[in-house]
Order: sequence, then structure tokens, then C-alpha cells
Amino acid sequence: MSNISNAEYPMSDFKKILVSEEEIKGIISRIANEINDNYAGKKLLICAILKGAFIFTSDLIRQIKIPLDVTFIKASSYGNGSVSVGDVKVIEFSDLNDYLSFDILVVDDILDTGNTLCSLKSFLKAKGFRNIEFCTLLDKPDRRESPIDVKYIGKKIENEFVVGYGLDFNEKYRSLPFIASLDEKMYK
Repeated sequence: MSNISNAEYPMSDFKKILVSEEEIKGIISRIANEINDNYAGKKLLICAILKGAFIFTSDLIRQIKIPLDVTFIKASSYGNGSVSVGDVKVIEFSDLNDYLSFDILVVDDILDTGNTLCSLKSFLKAKGFRNIEFCTLLDKPDRRESPIDVKYIGKKIENEFVVGYGLDFNEKYRSLPFIASLDEKMYK
């Protein structure tokens, strides 16, 4: 079995590659262009959800050509499993009160049940933000439990457990340059 470049994971860990490195670059370019158009002349705060969205956010903000500030928030509903448990925990890493006059764009790796983004929207509204939008690299519409409006979606995917490009399983596979569906034998 051949190994994947820059990682020590054999291809047998995956069912298939769902989003190639080249396709990810195209998605980022498209979303960045939309953000450049939609936020021109506005005060923009990018709020990346840790840990999964850090690679996507990093590549995205390098393609955004307008001024912006960046902050991070940790919001998780997965714990150590492969399925969202619905109990969302939020941790701030900066004083969000300093940014209340900004339009906030929350960037996440994947939209699954919608519970995390709904919880974050309520959390940010309670903080005093009025202009809150969301951006996700991936969307699994078949898993939706809570309706949430997401302005920027990179790609819709089937209901498969995916890893790579920031997405992990028990902290593994984040460094992959593509997104793949993880073979069930790796997490069951």
C-alpha cells in the first residue's frame, strides 16, 4: 500500500478521496472572491472555529484582499467520537466585545447537524453582534437537525465521516492536503 505524501497514513485508511487538493484551492478562490465583493468597505472580523477550521481559514484569509481582523473560538459537539453529540461547548480566545462594531464571519470546517452553528449564533447575538454570517468548507445536508443559514458553502457532501485538511478523527489526519472519507474500520 502506498503512503500519502506528507503523512504516514496508508490509503487503506480511506474509502475514497472526496475533495482533492486542487478542488479545495478552487473552492477557496471562489469563496474569497465572494467575500471580497460582499464585505468591501466594511469592518470584517473572521472568527475561525478551532480546531478543524484553522487550515481552511488560514488559506482563505490569504485570498481575501480587503482589510480584516481574525479571532478564534473553540466550539465542539463531537468530543472524541465520529458523530455529533449535540452538547456544544464554547471557549473564547479573545475579547469579542472589542469587535462589536464589526461584521462577523464565522468560518467552520463542516456543517453537519447545524447544532454548533446555531449555538454559536445565539452566543454571538447575546454578545451584541448584529451582523453574523457563516462560511463552511463542507456541508452534509442529510445530517441537519437545526436549521441554519450559511452564506458561503464550499461543497455539499454525502453523509460520510471525513478527514483531512483540518478535519480529524481523534486528532489524526488533519495534515492531509485533501479530504477523504474514513474507512469505518478506523473508527468503529
